[in-house]
Amino acid sequence: MPLPHLYSGKVRDIFEVPGDMLLFVASDRISAFDVVMAETIPDKGRVLTAMTTYWLEDLAGVAPSHLVTADPAQLPTDAQGMTDLAGRAMLVRRAEMLPLECIVRGYLAGSGWKEYASSGTLHGSSLPPGLQESDRLPEPLFTPSTKATAGHDENITVDQAADIVGGDVVKQAAEMSLAVYRKGADLAAQRGIIIADTKFELGWIDGVLALCDEVLTPDSSRFWDADTYKPGATPPSFDKQPVRDWAEATGWDKQPPAPSLPGDVIDASRRRYVEAYERLTGLPFSQWAGVEGT
Repeated sequence: MPLPHLYSGKVRDIFEVPGDMLLFVASDRISAFDVVMAETIPDKGRVLTAMTTYWLEDLAGVAPSHLVTADPAQLPTDAQGMTDLAGRAMLVRRAEMLPLECIVRGYLAGSGWKEYASSGTLHGSSLPPGLQESDRLPEPLFTPSTKATAGHDENITVDQAADIVGGDVVKQAAEMSLAVYRKGADLAAQRGIIIADTKFELGWIDGVLALCDEVLTPDSSRFWDADTYKPGATPPSFDKQPVRDWAEATGWDKQPPAPSLPGDVIDASRRRYVEAYERLTGLPFSQWAGVEGT
């Protein structure tokens, strides 16, 4: 019988699996400005799953995770008949999730840059004066935010995060998040990619804090090409940048429904996702499960 469906987000669908486990399935859905587009980006879900699997295996010595397997042959029997599942699905252990987004910033970008430009702070902490947009920070910083059930997440201070989950938990979450970011950023740098910032989801499994959901993907991180990086502006990123750029150029008011994505924007987005995976992992995406020809 079909697996019980628990939740659908902008990208992922989650199903319940016997044995206190879950099946995470990454779709090809794409959103811009918090609005899900009608069109999809082919294989985007496979890129997110392939990259997350790569990182969780590579970072196993730094932090435990919820991953059991992404091998299609080892998925639950009740999932075998689900359409277009190969390469998109991860069998994971159920976790008690922290009600925080565990963000690490290595560079001054996005909402962090906006805050600094107006107040000289980042999540309430003072930074040196004179920094430019996209400048590298003196050291990576743990900058949590709330998890909004509706609307946007809200940037908060570490002390505010401690009020939510407790000081000891925030300290543990910060240490894990920073360790994972540093290891991932170092590896990416060797392959010509800057990880400017990233967002982690952490949860408790049998009393141990673990990495959950996607990890160091183009959807959860800001990836920049090291060869073209220059502070003082926003570098192009390896994600849905073509979709955002196109949407901005149309004059769309960023309210649903979204305008229809043209084919060249869809193709350009797919290429950027695939390039991010291949450059970071050194592996051909064509060999990942479910990709056409595999």
